[in-house]
Amino acid sequence: MQDDRELVMNRIREALAPLPERAAYPEWDPQLPVCRAHPDFADDWELFSYKMKQVNGTPLTGLDALGAWLKEQGGVLGYCDPALVDELRAHPAFAGLTLETTFDRDRRDDYAFGITRATGAIAETGTVILSDAETSSRLAALAPWTHVALLHRERLYPDTVSAIQHFGDDPSIIWATGPSKTADVEGILIEGVHGPGIQVCCLAD
Repeated sequence: MQDDRELVMNRIREALAPLPERAAYPEWDPQLPVCRAHPDFADDWELFSYKMKQVNGTPLTGLDALGAWLKEQGGVLGYCDPALVDELRAHPAFAGLTLETTFDRDRRDDYAFGITRATGAIAETGTVILSDAETSSRLAALAPWTHVALLHRERLYPDTVSAIQHFGDDPSIIWATGPSKTADVEGILIEGVHGPGIQVCCLAD
């Protein structure tokens, strides 16, 4: 006999099964919303970093900075996307850190951080984009207190419209604008409730 959890999960899986025919995306005029370049910032990364800090996110430039920052936080064990792990393990800044490529649900509290690839980022809002296709483990991006998204510069878009035009056909896309947060209880903002309490975006180039 199935327990209640398995019954619920099976129903969710059935509901998410591929549909024989999906509704078409709505039509919209990409010229309606306009994002003008901000004169106070030299490039999109500088603007993104400023906007991300405004929502309590942590932008970092380069793997040296990321390795040093993780060590400052005190956690030594984390999950890493298998597509990234060889590069990070070989990097001197990650010496002393243990990177596992499988996220063990039963040991979820052991992981100090999770490192996955960013599908993209939006400069005008400081938003990190995660997709099912490129996020190796959704649980590893949501369960650890610290989530690190590694971003390549060509995936940094100046505005929301540009980002939407590069979404493709992925059925599940997450926009993470800073740490997970909610203000449901008496209007008090609390971070790290439904996901990471610390959201990092590292420009890996």
